Amino acid sequence: MVTYYHDKSIQVTSTAVRVADDTFPLAEISTVWHHRGSRSWRVLAGRGAIGAALAGPMVAAGAGVALALWLDRSPTVTMAIIGASVLAGLAIGPVADFLFEHLDRSYARGSRRLEIWVRWRGQPVRLVATSDALRFGQIYRAVQRAVEATHPANQPQHPLPPSRSGHPDRSSATNP
Repeated sequence: MVTYYHDKSIQVTSTAVRVADDTFPLAEISTVWHHRGSRSWRVLAGRGAIGAALAGPMVAAGAGVALALWLDRSPTVTMAIIGASVLAGLAIGPVADFLFEHLDRSYARGSRRLEIWVRWRGQPVRLVATSDALRFGQIYRAVQRAVEATHPANQPQHPLPPSRSGHPDRSSATNP
């Protein structure tokens, strides 16, 4: 038995898909599809807040430099204000890695509700509903592979057109 995917709530093998306490034999699954819900504004607002947190110290540094030049004080005071502003701008360095990691995780999790559906015994059944885009993709591909391996006759055939030169590795577009 081949295991295509396994986590605490779902297992996809070469014989069945198990979701929580339900088991769906692959021989009884005829179609796999997915549904994408609408975007979550909460997730998008969180991404915007992370972007603002990244840009904040840089904006403050730029405002400090502009203020120092606008005040038109002695060169020593101007340089001190500019130096403090640059240091404030550099303060984002240690925090930037942390914020970028959260931003990256936000994109991996996704901003939509994603569902995996199958036709089981002629009826549509929702297997999984999640907002985690990475997990969704792994499960969806595992279910697709398992169903394709179980029902090889249902796989779409995409024959390559013969090339004019007779060489299978050359396309007809490159030959005159």
